[in-house]
Amino acid sequence: MSEINGPDRDPVTAEDVQHAVRLAVTALRGGMEADWSARAGALEWDCWDTVDHLSDDLFAYAAQLGPETPPLTDHVPFAYARRLPGGPANTISTVRDAGPAGLLQVLEASAALLVAMVRTTPPEVRSYHTYGVSDPEGFAAMGVVETLVHTHDVAEGLGVRWEPPPADLCERVLARLFPDVVVDAAPWPSLLWATGRAELPGHPRRTSWRWTSAPVHEADLRPT
Repeated sequence: MSEINGPDRDPVTAEDVQHAVRLAVTALRGGMEADWSARAGALEWDCWDTVDHLSDDLFAYAAQLGPETPPLTDHVPFAYARRLPGGPANTISTVRDAGPAGLLQVLEASAALLVAMVRTTPPEVRSYHTYGVSDPEGFAAMGVVETLVHTHDVAEGLGVRWEPPPADLCERVLARLFPDVVVDAAPWPSLLWATGRAELPGHPRRTSWRWTSAPVHEADLRPT
């Protein structure tokens, strides 16, 4: 078994969010003529709603860092709604008539908000997330993971090629958000396993999972 995290690691940055989203948009542009109502991989959502969910996540992470005094006990209280029963509850949703091009434009715009907030928010700032009060790096890492794994889901549903993201990027988000993950596998398959999307030799597919939003030195890592 090899450990892919440790105390001496490079941080996840705003530029990593920007890079991940550029990779995602480039891949998904290959499916402009595909059926975006197709199921996104193993998710219950269709490809359109999954990209809207991703945009909404990136927006929400940016919003948590936005107030002068960020909330520590709840989300910033934006309203949200579901497009379809059982679909994701989003604040951000794309006008359907804008088509896939508009959908990806909304994704880029939401990502730009998170990039800007991570880049300009002091590292000591903390804000609420369901999985633990987080710092700007944590929100950047969450944005990267959401982007990489949901692009994996959508690419599978659309039938487009999604190249494995850079190993270094996967290593750093694993170290930041999944400090308990110790597997003898390459970083991208390890991230897919950590998020319940693949099995690894000796490691059955996870049926439930969560990341650690709080900085590792502040997190309670006791088993739950």
